[in-house]
This record gives sequence, structure tokens and C-alpha cells, in this order.
Amino acid sequence: MDLVLNVSDYYVFTPYVYPSSWPEDEPLRQIIGLLVVTNFSAALLYLGLAALSYYFIFDHNLMKHPQFLENQVQREMKYAMTSLPWISIPTVALFFAEVRGYSKLYDNVSESPLGWPGLVFSMLSFLFFTDMCIYWIHRFLHHKLIYKRFHKPHHIWKIPTPFASHAFHPVDGFLQGLPYHIYPFLFPLHKILYLVLYVFVNIWTISIHDGDYRVPGLLEQIINGAAHHTDHHLFFDFNYGQYFTLWDRIGGSYRHPAALMGKSPHEHIKKLRGDGSSKGTTNHSNGVAAHCKNK
Repeated sequence: MDLVLNVSDYYVFTPYVYPSSWPEDEPLRQIIGLLVVTNFSAALLYLGLAALSYYFIFDHNLMKHPQFLENQVQREMKYAMTSLPWISIPTVALFFAEVRGYSKLYDNVSESPLGWPGLVFSMLSFLFFTDMCIYWIHRFLHHKLIYKRFHKPHHIWKIPTPFASHAFHPVDGFLQGLPYHIYPFLFPLHKILYLVLYVFVNIWTISIHDGDYRVPGLLEQIINGAAHHTDHHLFFDFNYGQYFTLWDRIGGSYRHPAALMGKSPHEHIKKLRGDGSSKGTTNHSNGVAAHCKNK
């Protein structure tokens, strides 16, 4: 994060915000700068990427589903935008520790313990490490003593749009983002790669809420996509993973997506319109309604 802070200091903060007498490495200045940069970048990534997904990928026919809420998109955006500033406070504390040199982030590939192979390995290990951590954090948030207080607000959206991707309670949002920030304190990671992965994480989080259930056949059993995550929103106790199905299989919470078996919310909408139905679709829709009523 110090790369972003340095650019912001050079082009924005120094000439327009802070007096030249205030050193760039002043802790209070760094904290204020990180708060501004973190909130601005989080809002920009969320609104920009979610809007692109909403207008170019999300199937707006899903808004005709009976479990799609009134004014849902506006409510998702409002919830996310009021939560992000609160999430940023503990996040900035971790960014500040990075900027002050307490992490294992490095500037040049030559500083990597394994060189270029280490760079590639760190990218893969970042994905597998964060996927493992998020699985258990997410599952913990479903515990009956925790769920209603912190995670239930995200499950309001039974048929989510891309704007639901960041619509979390602040505690929920921070805990599920924590593995991304912990990783560079435990393992070496290139600073630019860290920023790339940070953007990727936001894109992926939006993508699993975009209602596009298509998955290449060879990856259906491996990748946790929008079809898998939609079943999590609908059936509650399944598919907690972020990128992969590995930990759901290990933890016994994997469910093969209904959408990949021709029983998606799209099929329920077709049935309501009289465009065709099947007994399996009817049973699926009734099961979803009954299950969600209990949650």
C-alpha cells in the first residue's frame, strides 16, 4: 500500500493538502492519507466494477424473481457504502503496519527468496491460503451465536446482484477481508503483485454475485463460481468457499449447484412466465422458498 500512498502524496497530498513542512513519513500524516486512499479506492473499485458487471453481465430478468426485494439494488449499494468506511478503520491499521515496514512485502523480484518462481508461487499460495481462511471464517459467521448479529444482513439478498458483493455488516466485511491483509505479514509478496491481487479479489467477489452461472465443464467441480455462491445464498449451509470447492469438500459443505442442473432462478422465472417448466424446477422452487422462509 505504500506505493499507492507515495503516488498520492506526490501528486495530490503534498501540493494541495499538507504543508511542505510536514514530512511524508510522519505517522499521523500516513494514517490520514491511508484513510483517504483506502476509502476512495474501495468505493471506486466497488461502484465501478459492480456497475460494469451489473450493466454488461448481470441478467436483469433475475429482478423478476419473487425473492428479489423491492428497491434491492439501491439497498445493496446503500448498505455497502455505509459499511465500507467502518471496515476501512481496522484495515488502515494493517496498511499502516505495512507502510512502516512490518510486513514481508518487497519491491524487487531480486528480493524474493526464490526469484521469479517464488513470485509465481506466492500468487498461488495467496489464493489457496486466503481461500482456506475465508472458508473457516465464513463458516464461523454462520454459527447460530454469530450469524444473526453479523452475517445475516448479507443473506437478505437471496437473489444477489453485483452490488450485493460488498453489502456486509462492517465486522463481517472486515473478518472476510482479513486473510488478504494477514498474508503479507506471514509470507513474502511483491508489492505490485499484492495490488494486482487486491483488485482481483474485488473482481472475483463481484463475479460470484453477478448471476452468470456459466462455468467451463472441466472446472465445474473445482471453481466456486456464481452458480455455487447463489446456492449458498439460497440454501444457506453450503458452498462457503471463495475461489475453490476444495475446503467445502473437505468440510462436507459442498453442494453441486442447482443452476448447473437446470434448476436455476432463471428456470423459476420461466415457469412463472409460462415459458416452460418441469417437475424438477417446481420442486426446486418450492424447496428454496421453504428453506429461505426458515432463515
